[in-house]
Amino acid sequence: MGLTVSNIVKKFGDYTAVDGLSFNLQSPGVFALLGTNGAGKTTTIRMILGILSADSGEILRDGKPFSATGKPVGYLAEERGLYPKIKVFEQLVYFCELKGMKRREAVKSLDYWFERLSVSEHRNKRAEQLSKGNQQKIQLIAALAPNPDFLILDEPLSGLDPVNAELFKSVIREEIKKDKFIIMSSHQMTTIEEFCRDIVILNKGKTVLQGNLNEIKKARGRTKLTVKAEGDVLSMARECSLSVSEETPNGCSFDVESEEQAHRLLNMIIGAKIPLIRYELREPSLQELFIEKAGAENED
Repeated sequence: MGLTVSNIVKKFGDYTAVDGLSFNLQSPGVFALLGTNGAGKTTTIRMILGILSADSGEILRDGKPFSATGKPVGYLAEERGLYPKIKVFEQLVYFCELKGMKRREAVKSLDYWFERLSVSEHRNKRAEQLSKGNQQKIQLIAALAPNPDFLILDEPLSGLDPVNAELFKSVIREEIKKDKFIIMSSHQMTTIEEFCRDIVILNKGKTVLQGNLNEIKKARGRTKLTVKAEGDVLSMARECSLSVSEETPNGCSFDVESEEQAHRLLNMIIGAKIPLIRYELREPSLQELFIEKAGAENED
């Protein structure tokens, strides 16, 4: 059951956009499709939706060739996809009918989502009259109104202010609780960490990291140390053979080869009676993993 992507390849002339990508979504939840610009994410999404055909490999849904014209698929594209001169409620009713909904059913669902996303006042406006954030809300409504069991969210928080970003997150949490299958693509790594269980990172069409995010981080171990203190700890860090990876007003970050290094630095700070504000020994963040795997490849 679920979605199976098996060894798909897509070329445009001599350029290989996606090169042997495979992953499985066998239970409801959020799967992250990540990569730098041009890594192959959008091409992969378009192949899943049937907008593009794979040159080889297969995409199966519930064991059968995936078809976006079968069970409804909700798709929030990064690009704006609204008719600029048509009233938004009118065009969303049309989109729902294309998904097989009766008009009365579509209107009822749209009424709920316009209220839920606080855009009821804009229902009779043309899309071109709306702000970028409100257009994003309308496109999310278009994806959710048919109540699909499969969602693809491409940069869902793009262009949103913090209040509306939190609103979108609350909606995503609700959809997760409804046991939806969700593919999310985003450059906002903290958002991905908040929602996603499994990830794949693409670079130049190839998979450079894949698996359960918690298991990936656990396997790396606690290799990152952040310290903020009311005093100079850099000389102490050098004595512990720690080099600074980042220095910000929130503290200094170090790459740690062993936890003993970190514990030695902590003991030195305490011994020197320097007030300690923050001491965090942790696993690498998704952003650090992303830069390590995708950033290093781009330097070649």
